[in-house]
Amino acid sequence: MALELNQNNFDEIIKSEKPVLVDFWAEWCGPCRMVGPIVEELATDYQDKAVVGKVNVDNNSEISMKYGIRNIPTLLIFKNGEVVDKQVGVVPKEVLAGKSDAQL
Repeated sequence: MALELNQNNFDEIIKSEKPVLVDFWAEWCGPCRMVGPIVEELATDYQDKAVVGKVNVDNNSEISMKYGIRNIPTLLIFKNGEVVDKQVGVVPKEVLAGKSDAQL
């Protein structure tokens, strides 16, 4: 299951030694509901290789503003606390898995 990221744990988690995939989403966002199950599958698939988390943009606007999130869903991949890849919008699971694999 994807971790729920917020103001209290975000900075610590993105500094993980493992790559970190973060899904920026909102409950009212239709495309986010399409990507959500894919993110959950990736959390299971990459359980031992990467960290997968979700940021609700409505509840964590400071994080969203810090990373310039203007459209959702936006998925960022962090490595050692730095953004190394970005995907905006709905894409197939294979695309996100490929981006994640590239950071392992």
